[in-house]
Amino acid sequence: MSDSLHLLKTKRFLPLFVTQFFGAFNDNAFKNAFLIWFTYDVAVTSGVDAPMMVTLAAGLFILPFFLFSATAGQVADKYEKSWLTQKIKQVEIVLMVACAIGFYLHSVYFLLVVLFLMGVQSTFFGPIKYSLLPEHLKDDELISGNGLIEGGTFLSILLGTIFGGLIIRTESGIECVSFIVILFSIIGWISSRSIPPSPIGDTHLKIGWNIAKETWKIIGFARKERTVWLSIIGISWFWLIGATFLTQFPVYTKEVIGGNEHIVTLFLTIFSVGIGVGSMWCNSLLRGQINGRLVPYGSIGMTISIVIFYIASQCYAMPAKELIGLADFFGSGFYSWLILGNLLMLSVCAGIYIVPLYAIMQHRSEDKYLSRIIAANNVLNALFMVMASLITIGLFAIDLNVKQVLLIVGIANIPVFFIIRGVVNRRLSDA
Repeated sequence: MSDSLHLLKTKRFLPLFVTQFFGAFNDNAFKNAFLIWFTYDVAVTSGVDAPMMVTLAAGLFILPFFLFSATAGQVADKYEKSWLTQKIKQVEIVLMVACAIGFYLHSVYFLLVVLFLMGVQSTFFGPIKYSLLPEHLKDDELISGNGLIEGGTFLSILLGTIFGGLIIRTESGIECVSFIVILFSIIGWISSRSIPPSPIGDTHLKIGWNIAKETWKIIGFARKERTVWLSIIGISWFWLIGATFLTQFPVYTKEVIGGNEHIVTLFLTIFSVGIGVGSMWCNSLLRGQINGRLVPYGSIGMTISIVIFYIASQCYAMPAKELIGLADFFGSGFYSWLILGNLLMLSVCAGIYIVPLYAIMQHRSEDKYLSRIIAANNVLNALFMVMASLITIGLFAIDLNVKQVLLIVGIANIPVFFIIRGVVNRRLSDA
C-alpha cells in the first residue's frame, strides 16, 4: 500500500485525485441531502409520494450517462483534458450555487433540474479522469493509480452520503450543506488547475450529435479488442452487484436485522472501506503488473462471501424490540459478527476484482479512442445498474425476500466468473 501512496506526492496524480474526490463528495452529499430533505420534510406536507420521487431522482441522475456519454467521450478525445476538467469544475461551482438557491426557495422541481445537470457534469468528467491515468502514469503505476482513485471515490461517496443525510435536517442544515458543497466545488476547481496538460487524442475528430448512432459507435470501438470488451463487461457487472447491495441495505437492515439507520450507515461504511482496502491492496498483490490474474479470485471470493452472508442472515435471530441500534447489534452474538465479516470480505474481494479490469481497459485501448471507450464503459455501467433495479423489482414481485435477492446475485456471479476469466494473464506483451 505504501508503494501506491507515493503517487499522492506527485503533481501527475494528486490534483486529479483531489478533483475527483471532492466532485464525488458533492454529488453524493447533494443527492442524499435532497432525498432526506424531501422524504422527511417535504413529502409529509405536500402529499407527494416519497418512493416515487426518490425513484425519479435516481433516474434523473443516471439518465445523462445514457444520453451524453458518447458526446462526452468524443469531446474528451478532441480537446485537451486538463483544460476540459477546469471548465467542467467551473460548471460544478455554478451548479452548487444553484443547489443552494433551490434549497433556499424550497423548490423541489428546481432541485431535480440541478440533479439532472449534475449527472450531465459527471458524465462529461468520467471519460476524462480515467483516460488521464494512462497518460500521466507509468505502466507499473497504473494499478496503483486506479486503486487510489477507486478507494478514494468510495470513501468520498461514503462521506458525502453520510454528511448530506445527517446535516440537512439539523438547525441551519440547508445553509451548512450549501456552504460545504460550494466550498468543495471551488477546491475541486483550484486543484484541477494543477492537472498537467495531456496529449489530444484526435484533433480531427468531428463530434456527432446523433445520440443513438454515436453511442453504438463508441460501443463498437470497445468491442474491437476482446480483452477490453470483457473488462468492460466485468466492470459493469461489479456495478450491478454494488448497486444491488447499496440500494438494499436499508431494506435488509429493517427487515432482517431489525435495526435503525445507524446500522445502515455501518453497512455502508464497511462496504465502502472494504472496496477501498481491496483496491489499494491490488498493487501489492500484482506488484504493478497489468494483468487479470486476480480477477477470478476476486469474483469467486465475492460469491463465497455472499453465500456465507446469506447463511448468517438466515441464522441471525431478529430481536423482538422494534428497532435496535449499534450496541444491541454488536451484542447479538456470533451471527451478527459473521454478517459484518462477510460484508467486509465481499467488499475487499470486489476491490481486488475491479481495479485490474480498469487498468486493462485503459492500457489495452487504442490511444486515439481511449476516452470514447471509457465513455462506452460508462454507458454499460449505467445500463447494468438499471438492470439491477429492474431485476430486483421483478424478484420482489414474485415474493422473494431481500436475503434471497442478494443470494441470487451471488449465485449469478458464478457464470460471470467463467465469462470474465478471458482477461486472465493477458499481459501487455501479448497485445
